[in-house]
Amino acid sequence: MPVNATGGGSSTELDRITISNVAKANHLYAHAIMAWVFLGFVMFTVARERLWLIGLRQAWTLSTPNAKRLSSRTVLFLSAPKEALEKSNMSRFFGDGAIRIWPITKSETLQTLLSQRDALVEKLESAEAVLIHKANSRKTRRTIDGRNSFRFSYSDIPDLVKRLIRLRSKPKVFPFGSLLDFRYSKKEDTIQSLRDEIKEKEELIEEMRRSHEIGEPHGAAAVFVEFKTQAEAQRASQQVASSNPLALMPRYTGVKPNEIIWDNLTLPPVRRVSQEGIANTIIILTIVFWSIPSGLVGTLSNISYLAENFEWLSFLNNLPDSVIGLLSGLLPPLLTSLLSKDVPIIFRITAVFSGAATVASQLAEHLQDPTSIPTLLARQLPKSSNYYLTYFIVQGTTSAADNILNYTTLLEYLSFEYLVDETPRQKFNRHTSMKGIAWGKVFPKFTNFAIIDTKGQAYTLALQHLLTGVYIAELALIGFFGLRKATGPSIMTGVLFFATILYNVLMDKYMSPLEKFLPADLVSSAEAHDETTPLLSDAEEGRGNRSTLVPSPVAEHVIKPTAQFFDPRAFTSYNYMKSWIRDEEDYDMDEQEVPEYTEEELERAYLHPALTSKTPVIWMPHDPMDASRNEIRESEECGLKATDEGAWLDERRIVHWDVHDFEKVPVWKKASKY
Repeated sequence: MPVNATGGGSSTELDRITISNVAKANHLYAHAIMAWVFLGFVMFTVARERLWLIGLRQAWTLSTPNAKRLSSRTVLFLSAPKEALEKSNMSRFFGDGAIRIWPITKSETLQTLLSQRDALVEKLESAEAVLIHKANSRKTRRTIDGRNSFRFSYSDIPDLVKRLIRLRSKPKVFPFGSLLDFRYSKKEDTIQSLRDEIKEKEELIEEMRRSHEIGEPHGAAAVFVEFKTQAEAQRASQQVASSNPLALMPRYTGVKPNEIIWDNLTLPPVRRVSQEGIANTIIILTIVFWSIPSGLVGTLSNISYLAENFEWLSFLNNLPDSVIGLLSGLLPPLLTSLLSKDVPIIFRITAVFSGAATVASQLAEHLQDPTSIPTLLARQLPKSSNYYLTYFIVQGTTSAADNILNYTTLLEYLSFEYLVDETPRQKFNRHTSMKGIAWGKVFPKFTNFAIIDTKGQAYTLALQHLLTGVYIAELALIGFFGLRKATGPSIMTGVLFFATILYNVLMDKYMSPLEKFLPADLVSSAEAHDETTPLLSDAEEGRGNRSTLVPSPVAEHVIKPTAQFFDPRAFTSYNYMKSWIRDEEDYDMDEQEVPEYTEEELERAYLHPALTSKTPVIWMPHDPMDASRNEIRESEECGLKATDEGAWLDERRIVHWDVHDFEKVPVWKKASKY
């Protein structure tokens, strides 16, 4: 800032401490040096964080509780040929370490039947809820003989009233049925009709499951393969399993059953590749075309120039300075914040457009002297960076409050809980299902701010995204120094640019495999040693305690963090990270259970849900009139399981379920730690 302020330019106010105020070429050496220092520090930090993540990922993944999980020994292979789906060919494709396979093929008809069955169950539960609600109304109670007034029950309700409170609907019309038949057909009992339809779907589903065979998938299949050990799974995921370049690719380790989007597993390889290309094209086009509204917003930051050069905006000159400052300083960042919230944009090029209004208005004046145009660009375009200062402030102060309040989800929860959800299952799902996050919109935005709260592979991707900012900064400086005809600073920054490219290539070449796969030597070593084996050698222990002769507060808060940051080789190794995890106060590795599985759990773990999904239990709330008991009996007579455990109707006829004891809820299932 002092260098900029004394740069010899004519800028005023905030612009005076920006690079646009530097007119003396020699002053730009300071910026070139700071580019080396600052951007070099950024690159060092990215490298250090990637090393740290590699060590942490290895230590966590190879810990006994994780290594013994089924998912750690299982590999997902996509685009599987028919031969790879047969158990007899398991060793041929996946080696002697493979012990079990789960083939996944298309089952669209079966999935459709399951969706229809589950929809019918939901309709039946809604109809039962309406019946129970009506049966407990005051109007229904008044129809009961006074002799039973001490204890009302559903059986005391007159038959005529029972028929009136039950939902009735027109029967389904066949395609060739006449309109007259539909108009005069007798209405059916809705509940009984739904029960019959569910049973029909059940029979069709079971028949299709019995006749289910693997046809010729033409690569539109996938296969999960379980191996004896985690080391075998890692080796299989890194080997070439087929001479066909598209077969059994890509492959993934550590996939849990509840993370799978089953429809995506059976995409043909050609379609998968083409869809990836189409998606990337759409993203690029979105970036390009969304720069138009972003650019229009950016021009508002130079509203005074617009008012001077566009006659229909001249009235803005009559506004008070405070209003103009508000419109040009606060409004553009607010609008940009709204755009970034509502549209999944990846990058914005507002910096160009923010100075575009000023530049465009002055270019016309300098067309007669083209040699002055570079000077004009060098003076005006850097001012656009002030726009981002305000944007960061607005985004930083508003997004946190917005995310904490999360008013849309809060209002949805409160309103749906009492106005929409009427069955115990709907209330249970509303209470227990976490709302998803649109990561495609949220993650890139906060990556730009270098604020990440994940420590998985997404963190590595975010670190790589940060290098985009490094490249843009270097190119912008090279262009600016060139416009200022500062040869020395231009050369220094050009060398930095090529050094960054070399750094990026080498980092990706040597680190990407470690970020994607687990080293075979570490996996084998981890399986050979137990959790009580000492992890750090004496030398490593010494590196971790270099500050023993320094006063404790200084060592703990200054020297140790500094050493850990600038010596990643010592403090990001597998052994050090595993020791760090084991010593963490909030996590006790010894308390983590090593999962054990029954044979049935193993057989069903990665089977397609269409082959294993059972008809949901009909869940209704218990009520004072015992109408639920009558409906349970009738449902079971039809061959459907039903219950009213864990849910009830209160005196105001509002449905509740036992939120304090999930194990009493019939739809709750204990999840296996796959």
